[in-house]
Amino acid sequence: MRLWSIHPKYLDQKGLVACWREGLLAKKVLLGEVRGYKNHPQLIRFKIQEDPISAINTYLLHILIESLKRGYNFNNRNVKPPFLEHTIPVTRGQLIYEFNHLMKKLFRRDRTRYNKLLGIILPAPHPLFTVVEGDIEFWEKVKRSHSFPNSLPLFS
Repeated sequence: MRLWSIHPKYLDQKGLVACWREGLLAKKVLLGEVRGYKNHPQLIRFKIQEDPISAINTYLLHILIESLKRGYNFNNRNVKPPFLEHTIPVTRGQLIYEFNHLMKKLFRRDRTRYNKLLGIILPAPHPLFTVVEGDIEFWEKVKRSHSFPNSLPLFS
């Protein structure tokens, strides 16, 4: 499960569709409708909110908005109020980590998008989040080994 902290505009088609599906799964988990994934680290930042369902609804709303901009046909019946009226902090280190992770995926599956995003140093956050200083979030499962050409820059 990957609930991206970066703005959904950066995601390729596969990434956006996967984020939508995983966001819907996360909502079911938070509603107690699914047995698995209850302790998935990506859910922690939603679980610690006063209203986790409003938080995930807001997250999904912005994925839906991006899908509509691209002409996709996501089922909007899955996104309804309540929504959060505030943002959730996300660390700068987390955004950079996720953007690098996305760039590795794009290098393999969407070289055109990869090339368009190459100049970005600090990606915009998903609209639910506000950037604060800090390293990678405590809940992130950091993958130490990636097959990524050494000649390509990692962003920081």
